[in-house]
Amino acid sequence: MSLTLLNFQGLRNLHAVEMAPSSRINVISGANGSGKTSLLEGIHILGMGRSFRTRQLKHAIQTDESHMTLYGRLSGDPEVTLGVRRLRAQRELELRLKGDKNARLAELVEAMPLQLINPDAFRLLEGSPAGRREFLDWGVFHVKHDFLPIWKRTRRALKHRNALLRRGRIQPQEIAVWEQELAIWGEQMDALRFEWFQDFLPVFEETLKGLLPLPGLSLHYARGWDKERTLANVLHDARQTDQQMGFTQQGPQRADLRIRIHKQPAVEVLSRGQQKLVVSALKLAQGRFLERRTQRRCIYLIDDLPAELDEKNRYQFCELLEDMQCQAFITSVEPSALRSTWKPDTCVNMFHVKHTKPGISQLVSDS
Repeated sequence: MSLTLLNFQGLRNLHAVEMAPSSRINVISGANGSGKTSLLEGIHILGMGRSFRTRQLKHAIQTDESHMTLYGRLSGDPEVTLGVRRLRAQRELELRLKGDKNARLAELVEAMPLQLINPDAFRLLEGSPAGRREFLDWGVFHVKHDFLPIWKRTRRALKHRNALLRRGRIQPQEIAVWEQELAIWGEQMDALRFEWFQDFLPVFEETLKGLLPLPGLSLHYARGWDKERTLANVLHDARQTDQQMGFTQQGPQRADLRIRIHKQPAVEVLSRGQQKLVVSALKLAQGRFLERRTQRRCIYLIDDLPAELDEKNRYQFCELLEDMQCQAFITSVEPSALRSTWKPDTCVNMFHVKHTKPGISQLVSDS
């Protein structure tokens, strides 16, 4: 599965984009601030319904434009069309999938699996557990079809229990109902996460070995509460302290992936280049695992690939990416840094983003 057509209107500083990308490697070069990352952002919004640069999508709309429209076409028989439209004056997204105006965001995410490798990806090592839970749940969502309804029910039960904890006086019968709900669905969510992690771990270890052998590096799944106790017992016993804090302190909402080297947090031991390779191994392993389980391939968005990687590591990364036979959109300030990196039989399209007038850039093909 790959994008065969992209058409963007009203996206940031980009002139109307019409792009027929390669099914394999697409390199987008241009000066800083020209709009390379904006192109990746548009693909991300198209497949995820949100930006990786701003929480408010209205900020991704080109100045003086009332809306932005993003359209894409995925290979297949028949091809799959998908679109996102965002009006500046409205908060809701208009989504379309295969011509259906009532498409749901989860359907859009499932139709076009995306993995992003950019400077923010370092948060998998140095950031809060929330980013690692998102990474974890992305993987589970794409291979466990019953995960989404369980995730929704868990969140609903957690929301109600937290609301009761903040109320002040609590009726034991009332909070017991939501504790039971949270315990039932939280345990099921944990089981799906753990099963996914057990299968994913060897794929990650294999991928990391191909990029950067790191003896002593370990990846562990922590479920968010005492592994020796049931969630129901934990919630019941913690009710008083949770009420004092005003929120549920233990549960699946506290799950984490712990990345360590010889029992120390990896972020405290690794160089910046090594961190990028570990993060890249996590992201690439997601795609490899997805393909092995579902025969579907991720599309990769890689912002400024050469940054923090020396020539040897850059070649290793690109070689692994080529072997995956996936589609990738890669940005770089210097096209020469990536032009000769690929094998002769790899289909590589080169694009350039250049300023055409103040505040506006245009994408042109260099292929």
